[in-house]
Amino acid sequence: MGSGARHYRGNDPLTGEPVEFWVSGETISTTPVPGAETAVDGGWILPGLVDAHNHVGIAPGLGVDIEQARGYAYADARVGTLLIREVGSPLDTHPLDDDPLCPRFIRAGKHIARPKRYLRDYGVDLDDPDELAAEVARQAQAGDGWVKLVGDWIDREVGDLAPLWSRDQLAAAVEVAHAHGARITAHVFGTDALVDLIDVGVDCIEHGTGLTGDLIDEMVERSIALVPTMIQVDNFPGIADGAGRFPTYAAHMRKLYADAPAVFDAAREAGVAIFAGTDAGGFVEHGRIVDEIEKLSAVGLGNAGAIAAASTEPRRWLGAGLLDDGDRADFVVYEENPVDDLGVLRHPSTVVSSGRHLL
Repeated sequence: MGSGARHYRGNDPLTGEPVEFWVSGETISTTPVPGAETAVDGGWILPGLVDAHNHVGIAPGLGVDIEQARGYAYADARVGTLLIREVGSPLDTHPLDDDPLCPRFIRAGKHIARPKRYLRDYGVDLDDPDELAAEVARQAQAGDGWVKLVGDWIDREVGDLAPLWSRDQLAAAVEVAHAHGARITAHVFGTDALVDLIDVGVDCIEHGTGLTGDLIDEMVERSIALVPTMIQVDNFPGIADGAGRFPTYAAHMRKLYADAPAVFDAAREAGVAIFAGTDAGGFVEHGRIVDEIEKLSAVGLGNAGAIAAASTEPRRWLGAGLLDDGDRADFVVYEENPVDDLGVLRHPSTVVSSGRHLL
């Protein structure tokens, strides 16, 4: 009688080295399992892809329930995204952790913003910005090791992007997050908010279209990561088109869009750690990780670098498994090497989530 275990053998697309392991239940074994059936013999095997900026608990119009979120998670999993950093959601998606067909999640609780300074009902709006540190403590406990701030948004009185928090408020927030064992990240489009956020030592910047050379150098020095969400940045011109009442803001968004490829290339060249994130939910559909990989390749990461930015590198950054003994069995198999042609990523031959075959 067979053991129910399965055997997988192929090659690593990033190194060309042979890859061989066994899956028993939900985990990987690097030691042969007697009686295992060979499921894959050949091809190119990657750890499950990572979407480092995703919101399965958000959709246009809000009101997402857990079954809708499950559907969005399945859409991501089918294309090989098997680890999601959910950086803010009004819905608690922890019930999805019991579904082996869903990606693994690492969450940041709810967005933290101020009234009329972010999308309505997406997160927690603080009437008193001095309450930021206390709210960071609450969201650190609600999440899985991350907290998400809204660093800038349009200020209608100013008519342009503007920071939401003072430097002292941010410094206290970072200190509290780290004291609770959480890392802290911030949504930022423009430049002004980046100065204090980087200076106080946040752990990551989301979007980061307003980065300058000096700020990039400081990110490198402080080991602050960047998730540029390039397919979301593609929506900036449309956002500008809908902001006719605020011409300064509209012009600013168009310039940020135009400058973004050069900004991200400069960050890459300087040595900023860059990870792939789609910002799925809201304006961006789920299941688009390959679109983001292609964008990253085009701004200087190249095919191998872009694939690494959506697989092995964010897994190391997030403390998730690769293909080591005892890791959760999350991986993708391709018939050809995607490093040679990123289009191969759109057609996996096998997707395994927590030991279950999705394809």
